[in-house]
Amino acid sequence: MKDGFLRVGAATPEIRVADCDYNSDAIIECVKEAAANDCSLLVFPELCVTGYTAGDLFLSDTLIRAAKTALFKIADATKDLDIAFVVGVPVRQNNKLYNCGAAICRGRVMGLTPKTFIPNYSEFYELRHFVPFDEQYPDVVYGEDETLLGRLIYENMVCPRFSFATEICEDLWATESPSLSYAVEGANIICNLSASDEIIGKAEFRRDLVKMQSAKCCCVYIYTDCGFGESTQDLVFSGHNIIAENGKILAESNLFDNGIIYADVDLQRIASERGKMNTFKSETRDSVREVFDFTPPDIEIKRYISKSPFVPEEKAELDGRCAKIIKMQAAGLYTRLKSCHIDHAVVGLSGGLDSTLALIVTAKAFEMAGLPSENIVSVTMPCFGTTDRTYNNAVGLAKAYKTDFMEVNIKESVIRHFKDIGHSEDDHDVTYENSQARERTQVLMDIANQIGGLVVGTGDLSELALGWATYNGDHMSMYGVNGSVPKTLVRHLVSHESYAVKESDPELSRVLADIVATPVSPELLPPTEDGTISQKTEDIVGPYELHDFFLYYFMRFGFAPSKIFRLAKIAFAGDYDDVTIYKWLKTFVRRFFNQQFKRSCLPDGPKVGTVALSPRGDWRMPSDASSAVWMADLETVNPEK
Repeated sequence: MKDGFLRVGAATPEIRVADCDYNSDAIIECVKEAAANDCSLLVFPELCVTGYTAGDLFLSDTLIRAAKTALFKIADATKDLDIAFVVGVPVRQNNKLYNCGAAICRGRVMGLTPKTFIPNYSEFYELRHFVPFDEQYPDVVYGEDETLLGRLIYENMVCPRFSFATEICEDLWATESPSLSYAVEGANIICNLSASDEIIGKAEFRRDLVKMQSAKCCCVYIYTDCGFGESTQDLVFSGHNIIAENGKILAESNLFDNGIIYADVDLQRIASERGKMNTFKSETRDSVREVFDFTPPDIEIKRYISKSPFVPEEKAELDGRCAKIIKMQAAGLYTRLKSCHIDHAVVGLSGGLDSTLALIVTAKAFEMAGLPSENIVSVTMPCFGTTDRTYNNAVGLAKAYKTDFMEVNIKESVIRHFKDIGHSEDDHDVTYENSQARERTQVLMDIANQIGGLVVGTGDLSELALGWATYNGDHMSMYGVNGSVPKTLVRHLVSHESYAVKESDPELSRVLADIVATPVSPELLPPTEDGTISQKTEDIVGPYELHDFFLYYFMRFGFAPSKIFRLAKIAFAGDYDDVTIYKWLKTFVRRFFNQQFKRSCLPDGPKVGTVALSPRGDWRMPSDASSAVWMADLETVNPEK
């Protein structure tokens, strides 16, 4: 089970009601098919050995005995397969009939989990046949190995993260679902054997319920539904199977389409999420552990992995997120202005993406506060590397938003500074570059002092992760509105504003669109002979789409570089070769560690997403921490070895 990835499945075979022998054959074929596809855990529907719709036939000893025989037939026929699976079966114990999920692995019926909540309303009348399980301790039932019946969690001895528990249909819909306690007691996967009939609107509700239960329990949730073969005397079943992981649907069957769906779940990701949440600590241990010991295979991941984890792929969702983030940024700045009794702001405009977004946010914050846009001082500070394109866009922005525009050419000030410290103007080293950034910050701070205003910072999350900022230069401000927004999302936020104003202000829309199309650059080196940008950030530190991908998985889940490399190879297949991905991942790890000192003294700024680097909130790390362990891990997947 490399990197925590495990293939799981949900199977709905076509059955015959009350024909246990036929049904067991169908179940065995599904198990064999799943095992051949490297599936390690397969879940079948509720009472699939007999059929859910057997009605009063459940009161017949003949059917119950046939179900028991079929269950052990299934176990024996699959004893040579490295797969665990759960099937629905009726079980009589102490003169009570239980609706159970039977967990089987390598020929052994490991345990039986009865249904806790028995529905007896509307079309359901299960209390006519079954009793709810309300015992505290498991009981011993049939079988040579004295199979346990009760609340059970199954744990793989080889890979302990591979742990699962079972609940049945109504248990999910009840207010106190067993899965809640199973999750806090350590089950990473919840299997739900269901017989949920199909009526209009129910599929959508069911999907949302499974999705949210997986999020609430921070688990993998495998939901398997009855389908063709069940009686349609009064009900219709659609075989609606769903596999979710912590609030995200990974796989879903088409309605009325029997078969198996698979998903490659990430149990390391589940463990990482739970490790951050102290609410998953539990002192109660009502469930009994059962163990199984096959080694799950190292699968070739077939799971879809987005290249842009910070950016929604659906346009409607992306538009909604962009609008909300800009409002959150503006609300944060508005609150800061109000609490400090400040009615002026200063924004340094470069004509680039980050400063453009900062101005957009500032304008909206002033609108919230009922302050005139003229109270925003937009300052452009051309120097050695400024091009006509970025200069004109900066001027256009300042005018379009009706701000108080200032131009402060810092070239002579920087040259004077070079003379003061004895630095050659022809030496285009880091001093040459950073002197300009620090001069610009000084200008902004002093203007803010003149007018009693607040300097709005422009640096984004991606730059903070890489340390791509001049210490005590653009690294510093009085409130950093973009501090938790990654570069890949900044571009979309500016594009969103461009579309939003297209009808009302075509010229502003044009300027914004051109800014989006401009290469990312600090413009600290002289332009080329034809006047275009000579210093492109992504040529130096690497593509931001790669770095944002690395950042997301490094910060959000604490994944090792070797696993991030594996994921990136899948996500960016056809875009970057392995050597290129490895090169920039190595750069990311190195820079993330050695640039922490800049993040340790960041200005305040609003958190808008799940990944943030504020030293006061989400990320506390010593500035002198060593990256050796992470570099060593990355070396294990070096493609040039």
